[in-house]
Amino acid sequence: MKRRNFIYNTSLIAMSVGVFGKIKWDGKAWVGEDPTTTDILGPFYRPGAPFKTDLVQPGTKGQLLHFGGTVFAKNGSTPLKDTLVEVWHCNENGTYDNTSDDYVYRASAKTGSDGKYHFKTILPVPYGVGGDVIRPAHIHMRISGNSKQDLVTQVYFKGDENLAKDDSSADPRSIHRILDISTNSKNEKVVKFDIVLKDEYVLDAAGFKKISGLYQMKTDNGVMTEFFRQGDQLFLKRNGQIVEAMDYVGNNSFEGGLGRIKTTFEIKADGAVNVKLKFMQDDKYVEVEGEKILKYPA
Repeated sequence: MKRRNFIYNTSLIAMSVGVFGKIKWDGKAWVGEDPTTTDILGPFYRPGAPFKTDLVQPGTKGQLLHFGGTVFAKNGSTPLKDTLVEVWHCNENGTYDNTSDDYVYRASAKTGSDGKYHFKTILPVPYGVGGDVIRPAHIHMRISGNSKQDLVTQVYFKGDENLAKDDSSADPRSIHRILDISTNSKNEKVVKFDIVLKDEYVLDAAGFKKISGLYQMKTDNGVMTEFFRQGDQLFLKRNGQIVEAMDYVGNNSFEGGLGRIKTTFEIKADGAVNVKLKFMQDDKYVEVEGEKILKYPA
């Protein structure tokens, strides 16, 4: 486990992280030491999805889908058992269940001794997100446990006409998460997605404790922004809604999927904490600043 202490002055040089590395096509699949790439969390994550592997709802008109694969360590060959896999996606009408206690098309499961996971569900559909913007069909995932870096990602499906127009699926780092859909002997759709987790790189507990809490953003109409720890990630909540899960990247900084959200904290000598939050908007970063106004208990 690689654990990094929080740095209390922000003058150090930031780390840089390469996008591509040692990965190659072996004729059947992409193999190598590169971990599965991240993606945005999206606005519809709900913690605490029940443990189940059959998500199919009675009377659904959606196309039945078997979705599964194997979770590996960073070498791409060692299966990881007891790893938590969370999935969530829209129904056949492009709608998410955000409020019911049934957690429709939301589920959790742990990998077996062979590192495998499997969900029986339906194939999600594209849906509009305002104006003429349409998100391609996708499944959200969060994978955590086994002292490996938690991963938030999404998978997409080949042939979707909306892929090239979506900021996330069109990103080069998403290319190996655009998957083939096959059909089994029962005419059911099948999608396989193997996952490679990287070694854990996480802020220590004392650091998380110092930065967790409620912040008032000075340059964003006073929007209240909440930061809290879940697993080895820092979650971001704005206007009461969880919008991103961020990994620690060193130098007091965290970064969300595909680098769309970047956050840097400054701890002052008197214990006050300031934050600079940058988020992508209209293909450029917008930066807002804030200060912590409410500290959470340990």
